[in-house]
Amino acid sequence: MTTRRDLLGGLAATTLLPALPARARSAALPALIAGTYANEGGAGLYTLAPAGAGWRVGPAAPLTGISFGVTHGAHRYLAKEQAKGRLIVTDRRARVLADVASGGDDPCHVAVSPDARALAVANYSSGTVSVWPLGRDGRPGAPTVRQQHGTGPNTDRQAGPHAHWVGFTRDARRLHAVDLGADAIFAYDIAGAVPGQPRVAWRAPAGAGPRHLAHHPRLPIAYVVTELGNTLVTLDAHTDGTFATRSTQSLLPAGFSGASFAAHLAIDARGRRLYASNRGHDSVAVFDLAADGTPRLIQHIASGGHWPRFFLLLEDQARCLVANERSGTVAVFRILPDGRLAATGQVLAVPGVVFLDRA
Repeated sequence: MTTRRDLLGGLAATTLLPALPARARSAALPALIAGTYANEGGAGLYTLAPAGAGWRVGPAAPLTGISFGVTHGAHRYLAKEQAKGRLIVTDRRARVLADVASGGDDPCHVAVSPDARALAVANYSSGTVSVWPLGRDGRPGAPTVRQQHGTGPNTDRQAGPHAHWVGFTRDARRLHAVDLGADAIFAYDIAGAVPGQPRVAWRAPAGAGPRHLAHHPRLPIAYVVTELGNTLVTLDAHTDGTFATRSTQSLLPAGFSGASFAAHLAIDARGRRLYASNRGHDSVAVFDLAADGTPRLIQHIASGGHWPRFFLLLEDQARCLVANERSGTVAVFRILPDGRLAATGQVLAVPGVVFLDRA
């Protein structure tokens, strides 16, 4: 089977922006974890320990191929990316509590429902979505696995469905799955922890390859980055779980003609700034979000390495850490009062780094 690993081979705007509302700043930096790919030199799940004004790289737990993870309470849920993928449940000290089949190939994203009663995994290469009930002890029960369907015009990347992101609605009654191969977002109605059959909630432009989604924290709006189209798409979110396109804009600067693939996006807690990473152009794009949620590009900044697959916003510490997969580096940025980023100069060596989270 051809896997996703086989297929994936600072210009700041001059507009002055008002400072964002002040947030309480904690002097203490949190300990972090970093998931890595073994085929790019990663030794496992690293610890990044606070050290002065930054972090130092600590030892790695022998959990290799961890492409993504989420932490809820005392438990951490990790996707082990491989053919016949695995979902690994650990405690906060990386002690393995459960290791179960992910329900497909190359799992790459995980989500816990807001009521903590269900957990979902996106399996990229098989195009399947798995949902587990979670017990009171946080451990997964028997999963329900759903197969998505669809193709796109890019025969190298879209010969079949490729689930890339999963997320629950705030009321935990619906699950969405972004599918790069099918050029679609699918919706699942959730009864307990059992998903219904997938239905198309939104169609992307042919060949766009949607990758990740983020909901606005206050407005009925969502944002999608398209990996193949290198665009940020703003969507109106409807109560029936469907979406409608409001606007589309490039994630790359005007005049750039090289190869690039959009990766991660995140929105600050107040819904004032949106951040997205570009692999190839090797940058983070920063957008101002207007009161109605309309994005406006305000900055491109170099990611501090090569192939920024993921980044982690630490708003209380005014920091953003960017995981540059192919250079094996984590670059540390300050979040300025207006939401833009500024390099601190600290770059940590973490071979094959692909995701970050609080420890």
